[in-house]
Amino acid sequence: MQSTVVEHLQQRLNNHLHDIYANHNIEENNALSKRLIHLMRLDEHCFSPLLHHNHWDEKDVGVITYGHSIIREGETPLKTLYQFLHQHLHDTVNTVHILPFFPYCADDGFSVIDYTQVNQELGEWKDVELISRDFRLMADLVINHCSKESQWFENFKTQTDPGKDYFYTASPDSDTSQVVRPRTSPLLRETETSDGTKHVWCTFSHDQIDLNFENPDVLCEFVKIIRLYLDKGVRVFRLDAVAFLWKSIGTKCINLPQTHEIVRLLRTLIEHAQRDALIITETNIPNRENLSYFGNANEAHAIYNFSLPPLLVQSLITGSCQHLKQWMMSMPPAQNGTTYFNFIASHDGIGLRPAEGLLNDAEIDQFVKTMDEFGGKISWRALDNGVNKPYEVNITLFDALSGTTDGKDEWQIARFVCAHAIMLALEGIPALYIHSFLGTENDYEKVEATQHARSINRHHWQADLLEQHLEKPTNKHARVLKKLKKLIKIRKQQAAFHPNATQFTLHICDQVFAFWRQSMDRRQSIFCLNNISAETQHVSLTSINLVSTDHWRDLISGLDIISEQEELVLKPYQTLWLTNL
Repeated sequence: MQSTVVEHLQQRLNNHLHDIYANHNIEENNALSKRLIHLMRLDEHCFSPLLHHNHWDEKDVGVITYGHSIIREGETPLKTLYQFLHQHLHDTVNTVHILPFFPYCADDGFSVIDYTQVNQELGEWKDVELISRDFRLMADLVINHCSKESQWFENFKTQTDPGKDYFYTASPDSDTSQVVRPRTSPLLRETETSDGTKHVWCTFSHDQIDLNFENPDVLCEFVKIIRLYLDKGVRVFRLDAVAFLWKSIGTKCINLPQTHEIVRLLRTLIEHAQRDALIITETNIPNRENLSYFGNANEAHAIYNFSLPPLLVQSLITGSCQHLKQWMMSMPPAQNGTTYFNFIASHDGIGLRPAEGLLNDAEIDQFVKTMDEFGGKISWRALDNGVNKPYEVNITLFDALSGTTDGKDEWQIARFVCAHAIMLALEGIPALYIHSFLGTENDYEKVEATQHARSINRHHWQADLLEQHLEKPTNKHARVLKKLKKLIKIRKQQAAFHPNATQFTLHICDQVFAFWRQSMDRRQSIFCLNNISAETQHVSLTSINLVSTDHWRDLISGLDIISEQEELVLKPYQTLWLTNL
């Protein structure tokens, strides 16, 4: 039986490799597929994957955090993080995404020096494994590029193995006019090697050198890394910047067919090694391109719902859900075995590329202007015509929702909680940035110290000071944490909030964003009504068509809906979750 599974696996891998390395012959692909199987130890033990199986349900909620988001003097940050998670979130989240915890030189971890070690300033592998025993651990596979200080790049400069041919190079005379860039820095970095001057490809920065997956040895290096992470307890792999993986001169060098095929190959290997392990693709690109990473339920298990943050924030600052509603109606339901990964705040900013085609230029300009007034910073990208365009807004979500396009107001916390109530109820798995749980504000001192705009949303909390805040019920940080934990506790008990449960958009008015969820067994219905404005809204019961034979109540307030009443009254930024069970 085991040998049959391995034989079938090898055939699948050969099919992947044929599409990735079209210039290889059958013998070369056979040898490479056997090598990949051995590196993943699948010749020792190999699972048959569960096809179209949902490895998640309504109880799945994640937290996104750096290893040193919370620190205490005299204690390794990963231990401090574990203590905070155990004390405050053990009954709230079951998945923990620790952002890159490896030695690095830049970009707060996304310029990896050594993929096999834990950054000594954070702790050790045993600290990571401790977290993995109590939570489902999600880790970054920073697969597009690595650090200029890595041993691989040092070997590239001396033209020795491993690394001498691990990096993508191009001539300065190459036509790169079509290349899609998320940054304004020069694409090529001049580098002196023992074999002469070479120009290495840098999609993001000159600290981050793009790897060359045309070399199968690079693919094998990352398969070894994946095996190590599985051994250390990682169960969710976030493929960072994966859309840029494969390059071909004369193309946009993004979302190329070989990139998609590599994702399929990695999924094949991972699901044969660990049935419940997942791949999530991080592709901060326009919505239609992002959706392509589902493949035919054979690529990513989950994709980041990148259009949600800008559209949701835009709705809450304008008091109109028109664009959010139109977008949601256009989103296809995820097939079983796939799902959306919903977030509205992260370690980066609010990406604007995923809003392209959904918001017009004037609306994006208004969005950027409002975020600027709330203390945000703007990051830019270069277009092929030499013009720079806003790429993302760097701001904490708490400050982004401190007011509307009319300015700041008294509804900040209510608006902030409303945003999370919407995310928690939508189709998909929700994940909250740790600074959202804590209502963290813009960190201008960190921006000044690092001279990087993204630092505004990467505050380091002193653990003892944070605990003092959380011990005071009236403190805004404590209030935010309490309100979000209450919503999550409710969500986790509702079958209609399963990530793959049915979802329909409701049409009430621009000020009320509403949708209906139905459990997969069709027993439970939940009507989700969200007042996204600063004005009280009145909703006729006939407009949502509650079944009169059912007993309806609001899950959040606990109040019953009386059949004789004609309307529902929603206070500014109030959410109702009306259920028949």
